[in-house]
Amino acid sequence: MVHLTSVTSDAAARRGSVVEGMGNIKIDEPSDDEVSASVYGSRFAAQELPQHEMPEGEMPKEVAYRLIRDDLTLDGNPMLNLASFVTTYMEEEVEKLMTEALPKNFIDYEEYPQTAEIQNRCVSMIARMFNAPTASEEDNAMGTSTVGSSEAIMLGVLSMKRRWQNKRKAEGKDYSKPNIIMNSAVQVCWEKAARYFEVEERYSYCTADRYVIDPEEAVNLVDENTIGICAIIGTTYTGEYEDVKAINDLLIEKKIDCPIHVDAASGGFVAPFVVPELPWDFRLDKVVSINVSGHKYGLVYPGVGWVVWRSPEYLPKELVFNINYLGADQASFTLNFSKGASQVIGQYYQMIRLGKKGYRSIMMNLTRTADYLAANLKQLGFIMMSKGGGNGLPLVAFRLDPTKGHHYDEFAIAHHLRERGWVVPAYTMAPHSENLKLMRVVVREDFTRSRCDTLVKDMKLALQTLNDTDKESIDKHIEHLKKNSASHKKKHNTHPHYKGEKHSLQGKHGKTHAVC
Repeated sequence: MVHLTSVTSDAAARRGSVVEGMGNIKIDEPSDDEVSASVYGSRFAAQELPQHEMPEGEMPKEVAYRLIRDDLTLDGNPMLNLASFVTTYMEEEVEKLMTEALPKNFIDYEEYPQTAEIQNRCVSMIARMFNAPTASEEDNAMGTSTVGSSEAIMLGVLSMKRRWQNKRKAEGKDYSKPNIIMNSAVQVCWEKAARYFEVEERYSYCTADRYVIDPEEAVNLVDENTIGICAIIGTTYTGEYEDVKAINDLLIEKKIDCPIHVDAASGGFVAPFVVPELPWDFRLDKVVSINVSGHKYGLVYPGVGWVVWRSPEYLPKELVFNINYLGADQASFTLNFSKGASQVIGQYYQMIRLGKKGYRSIMMNLTRTADYLAANLKQLGFIMMSKGGGNGLPLVAFRLDPTKGHHYDEFAIAHHLRERGWVVPAYTMAPHSENLKLMRVVVREDFTRSRCDTLVKDMKLALQTLNDTDKESIDKHIEHLKKNSASHKKKHNTHPHYKGEKHSLQGKHGKTHAVC
């Protein structure tokens, strides 16, 4: 997901200076005698980095590298970013493999047939991990790599919609009003998919004490225009696994012909190793497609995702294009075309390097660390909102106890932790439960027990500081940070035309989307 950027006007680009009025002050350019070959002795170090227009002249490669690298030091430390599920550590050997593959355009099957073969191996391994049916030659499962789970979800929604349309056309019925059913805590890509492909969104809303889809409510929302139900294995807010089996069983009990797509973006590489007995995948008859993010708990740098369909029945033929290479057809179903091969190769490395034993060991360690962190935070007085003991993702979602009468909230704690370098986000909960505020720590592969202890110490210090500070001072401090911190001062250049929209869950309800 990338933010939409507004192009800076000529007048704003001319103003340019950080401090108002500085644009009128003339600073002499260094003469040839005053510059050297070193990076910081060069004339480029005395100039502003180009921002709006490509420069006419060249810049030495060493200078360009150093100045951009210096600019990027203002970014946060990825290892302290506990907001994101995205992988921040891979071994040197796989980094080398991925670097060597940077020039390869993955879509060029004729030129890079072995890379295409590696993708096919990954699809087969992931499909089997999800218990896809493999007994039949004619009715076998299929899948593809994507740029991430957003693209995978788009493909899943598109295939469900087209299959529903084909069925309605064959029956001579209206096919102009498709709808899809999902939990209001879905990631924003589900809203995008519904809007882009003109599918009505129907929500099973969260409540003050339930943050996942209600199976009974979801099935009751199904009508003849429903293309499918989305069930999530690992919600972004609390990490809970939705009860896919309950939805499946209700559909069968009520004899309703409605498919389930499982969004396993975060949990697809966790649940099979931590709770292998949990039925959520192709073991359930109504589950027809599953997506997973390789760049989350698949342990690959961004961005790579995967989507698998139970059989050709659930991926309409007219959506698939055949590309011929080396005398053989390669079926292609994608929204994207050109993309790098590095992440697919990285996924294959991880799966054969770690194997099931390696993934199981890592996921169990993460689960233990999450439980350890939850126990510490509970001891500090927080209320846990996430499930422990492997019954959800290895994350900890928590909130302040409202009965304690704190004069600060979760956002104030997040600001204090940020001063120590930690990114521990605070959110308002999904619609109909948005009065709840919560914080969330995602436990990733590189979040060790030692680093966890450091976070707990800093959390304890933040609470002590806030308890010793009066409310007025806290409010003033937060307001000051919002106005003056680098992250808030940097404009994301959203065009005024697109502000204040009312079609999304955020626009309608003020929902803040959890980072994924």
